[in-house]
Amino acid sequence: MAHLPSRRRLALAVPVVLSLTASLGFLPTAATATPLAEPVAQSADAPKLAYVVNTTTDRRTIESVEKAVVTAGGTVVTTYEKIGVIVAHSANPDFGKQMRQVRGVQSAGATRTAPLTAAGTTDQGAAQFLTDDQAAKAASAATPDSEPLEADQWDLRAIGADQAAKINPGSSKVTVAVIDTGVDDTHPDLAPNFSKSQSANCVGGVADTSEGAWRPYTADDYHGTHVAGEIAAARNGIGVAGVAPGVKVSGIKVSDPNNGLFYPESVVCAFVFAADHGVEITNNSYYVDPWLYNCMDDPDQRAIVDAVNRAQLYAQKKGTLHLASAGNSNHDLDSDAIVDATSPDDATPVERTIDPHECFDVPTQLPGIVTVSATGVQNLKSYYSSYGKGVVDVAAPGGDRLYQIPDTPSKNGRILSTMPNGAYAFLQGTSMASPHAAGVAALLKSKHPWASPATLQVLLKAQADNPGCPESYDQNGDGTQDAVCEGGTRVNGFYGFGIVNALRAVK
Repeated sequence: MAHLPSRRRLALAVPVVLSLTASLGFLPTAATATPLAEPVAQSADAPKLAYVVNTTTDRRTIESVEKAVVTAGGTVVTTYEKIGVIVAHSANPDFGKQMRQVRGVQSAGATRTAPLTAAGTTDQGAAQFLTDDQAAKAASAATPDSEPLEADQWDLRAIGADQAAKINPGSSKVTVAVIDTGVDDTHPDLAPNFSKSQSANCVGGVADTSEGAWRPYTADDYHGTHVAGEIAAARNGIGVAGVAPGVKVSGIKVSDPNNGLFYPESVVCAFVFAADHGVEITNNSYYVDPWLYNCMDDPDQRAIVDAVNRAQLYAQKKGTLHLASAGNSNHDLDSDAIVDATSPDDATPVERTIDPHECFDVPTQLPGIVTVSATGVQNLKSYYSSYGKGVVDVAAPGGDRLYQIPDTPSKNGRILSTMPNGAYAFLQGTSMASPHAAGVAALLKSKHPWASPATLQVLLKAQADNPGCPESYDQNGDGTQDAVCEGGTRVNGFYGFGIVNALRAVK
């Protein structure tokens, strides 16, 4: 989902990781204790958890820490040497604490609260499938220059994407990786633009590139397929169109098959895989589970932030721009306090009050990641969208089924896109806003192929249209402001630098 300006810096080299993580409120320091001497005995039926152990990147230290993992009763699942992240499993309840005492370890902690044997995307509400009658009405409204269902895609027209496609639909040399629940590349609107060589299943922290590994487990895991269509559904006379119908899209699956959650080790794998396979842009319509906000005074949550941050910074260094959704809690991410009643989401949640300047929504609040809020057909912040001055970078259509209803055949304020098994459906959420912005970023990358992630982010903000803060934001008319927008017409908490504009991006 979804930073003070000082947290928006771009790392250009892996050694900068420590200084950048310092800007997030902590400084990893190497422990000075020696590794444990004797292996830890474990009960055969003890619950096993997954961990990230973050260390320096020199080979000698990594080998020493790997040995310490075994000594502490753990098993090394995989090691990302380039960023100093080790993924491990252990049934030792003191594993994290013991690893934090090992020389060379900078942070270590559990990536979940429930055992390995036991859904954090940012769509808002259930999918509404297009009925036969709605499909017929939308198709009858099609023109020679539009796709059969495009009449219901108010979102494309809102950002000029329909007109932009006539000028430049995007380059096939640009790929947007959808880090999500998987993408159904057999969908007729996605197959023409899908990149198998840049797709994988990263669940558990190890990339599986076998045929179809990137596809959703079932039709219920539709989130990633919907997102992919918003970015790059082809203009091929079938169904819908994407914001950038000429670019490539890939799928990197990170959702756990048991509970649908996006655990940190899977996301680390996804960022590294995207970077190593030449992906120019990633879309991240989720928050990393199990914590909606990861607090730096908790050693487990701190280790999660450290590991994911290292991976995304590595990808930025390799030339990958990341976009992420701001979240659907209508939270002011620049406020002094937020009530989180949903974490941990893999066990029984415990209500807590957090400071969003010290507890971070990952990956969206990490340095250099573009945070996207959601708007409806009236170019007004969607009722559910989180926001925050200095946090939100840009806004994009995410839908609003309650207060912003379009004059379209289906009169549906949500976003219509692709679903598994050749279907189409409406969804809303900041999950839908982020891929619209990612599509515009892909158009900008197509026009400026040598643009770095930092330059691309500047271009994305420069082409945006900022409506400014509304005079009133009383959506339900009860006399109470539902959210407070701070800032002016250049940058503010609702829209950041503005609502993305595909037509400006290609001109």
